[in-house]
Amino acid sequence: MSLRALWIISNEKGQKASIRFSKRFSTVEHRARNLAGSSYVAVPEDSDFLQRLLTELGLSNSDKSYVADRDDCLYRPRSPAVELRLNGKGTLWPVLVLSQGPLILACLPLVDILSEPRPPLANLLSVSQGVTLLAGLQTFLLGSGVKLDSAGLASRVATLPSLLLQVCPLGTPLDTPLAGTPTASTVPTSTVTQKQPAWKTGVYRGRATVNVAVVETVRSMQYGNQSRQDLWDVYGTVTCKCEVEGALPNVTVTLSLPPNGSPLQDILVHPCVTSLDSSILTASSVDNADGSAFSGPYKFPFSPPLEPFRLCSYTSQVPVPPILGSYQLKEEENNLRVSVSLKLHESVRNSFEYCEAHLPFFNRNQMGVVDVKVSSGQVDVSKEKNLLVWGLGQKFPKSREVTFDGKISFTGSSNGPSDPLCTGLTAYIKLYLKVPDTTLSGCCVDQHSVQVYSSAKPRIVTSRELQSKEYFIWNSTGSAPVSSGQVMM
Repeated sequence: MSLRALWIISNEKGQKASIRFSKRFSTVEHRARNLAGSSYVAVPEDSDFLQRLLTELGLSNSDKSYVADRDDCLYRPRSPAVELRLNGKGTLWPVLVLSQGPLILACLPLVDILSEPRPPLANLLSVSQGVTLLAGLQTFLLGSGVKLDSAGLASRVATLPSLLLQVCPLGTPLDTPLAGTPTASTVPTSTVTQKQPAWKTGVYRGRATVNVAVVETVRSMQYGNQSRQDLWDVYGTVTCKCEVEGALPNVTVTLSLPPNGSPLQDILVHPCVTSLDSSILTASSVDNADGSAFSGPYKFPFSPPLEPFRLCSYTSQVPVPPILGSYQLKEEENNLRVSVSLKLHESVRNSFEYCEAHLPFFNRNQMGVVDVKVSSGQVDVSKEKNLLVWGLGQKFPKSREVTFDGKISFTGSSNGPSDPLCTGLTAYIKLYLKVPDTTLSGCCVDQHSVQVYSSAKPRIVTSRELQSKEYFIWNSTGSAPVSSGQVMM
């Protein structure tokens, strides 16, 4: 993996963005020109690059709030890799970007796979290694949590030329895995001296602890209408914090599924993962041609950074959402008749950290009389008198079903909030829930499956939880927005 160019951009609040440091590697650029041939796209001047990058990130001071190349619905950005269109001179891709605090770090790695359509980012080793280098430089420049003053930051930026000579000679970063090299044994021996990566700012000293958390998020659009298909999806993240002694400690985390669990898909891993079974990626891809499914276990060996990080993310095609709902809203003179039914699926653990149903009402006066009855929980009226909050507590009843019935009059003296979408009987319920110690896919990390190759026995802490985001149940007696077949949020 090699870099064609690297930029450090200052983007402090209230000040005009500027390039504080840039570096081009002419030997790598020569290779890029030979590889691309007639499709070669040169790296633009710094001023032109800065302008186009800020526009792509939506940070420019331009009066144009809509930019066709960036905001058109057909354009699908793939963070952290962006593409910069150069007005008839071609497209620069992939430009890798990391932003934190007052700095934006960007680099252009050399991509030696020239094919259309473009290969997935997960298949490009140069992308993961480029992000690793940027993350290391980010830590070097900004530290690990302590805010630097401008003089301290300027001092570190000034050392970048000499630092890059050591960690990235001739545009090729050191201490990163090279394509085609066999993976070394994950068990360190006493006769091998591990080399500290140049961008790793320190080594942990203290009691060894490994914390692994699996969080799954469910989204849903339920219409209660046979002519409209209900939609839902689930995506998960595995985050780790590893406090283990050693320059390059080795840790292996294994994700497991129940025998009838839905296989994980679209798996993306952190650059620190040292090796990965190819069957995990090919069998979990949505583009998998033969339809084979890999149901685990999913092993991720890695050498962790000092700070907490996201080890991997995934999606899962679960057969049902956690809560199925029915919402009916009817107009009766000056009142609204409300009827709601919610049923918790039998596969979901009946123990919530919280569970609330919000019923907003738009384009009406403030609520006057609220006469409702619920089979479980309690109902509160918001201070603005335009929202009902149905608190369901921490458990559904034994039947796993709850109901809400009543009448609402809108006789307030002032108007409530307006919404161009929710007019007439177009209305929704939005669910907010968090369920500890469970996931919809059944994905979990067993404490005994976490392996740490260290002289000290670590304390292993694992957890999992399910939470909701954009979980809507639409009024079945009114119209509702319907996408073309995907959950669009």
